Amino acid sequence: SKYTGARGKSGTSDASAEIVAYIRRIFAENGVVWQMCELGKVDQGGGGTVAKYMANRNIDTIDAGVPVLSMHAPFEVVSKFDCYMTYKSVLAVYNGE
Repeated sequence: SKYTGARGKSGTSDASAEIVAYIRRIFAENGVVWQMCELGKVDQGGGGTVAKYMANRNIDTIDAGVPVLSMHAPFEVVSKFDCYMTYKSVLAVYNGE
């Protein structure tokens, strides 16, 4: 369960089914390859983005970005394919296609 651990998902919120369906439809129509994930290691602290603050103001919010291996380490690794899919996803959502 995502609510396990010392802090679980305290201070965060889930995206509505409607906004997730909208984003999934746009991605499917535009050939965007994507995957869903959650922040891990909640007991270590840190992590997260400003999305929770926007969501707590009743703004439909999806947090998305390029997957990064070893983020904030001396060497970070990303895939060119993931960068391209992120570009395609942002363009598709921006254009509302």
